[in-house]
Amino acid sequence: MSDPRRPNDTGDFVYDARQELAGMLRDGLDHPSTKPVLVWGALGAMAGAMLPLVSVGLGLAAGAGYKFYKRVRPD
Repeated sequence: MSDPRRPNDTGDFVYDARQELAGMLRDGLDHPSTKPVLVWGALGAMAGAMLPLVSVGLGLAAGAGYKFYKRVRPD
């Protein structure tokens, strides 16, 4: 079901995520989602470096993935 407040939201997460990622890759740092995703990835990497049994790469992926998900599905 489509939300009238978000006309580009098709209800299909995979399609919406592909569109968001394509926009981020096309526009680079000018895209509104790129900077928050990078910041959360860096925060996740720092947390991963401090926590035992969690690597920097896993923290980076978790932080960036979480923020990317919240940019695609803010609710």
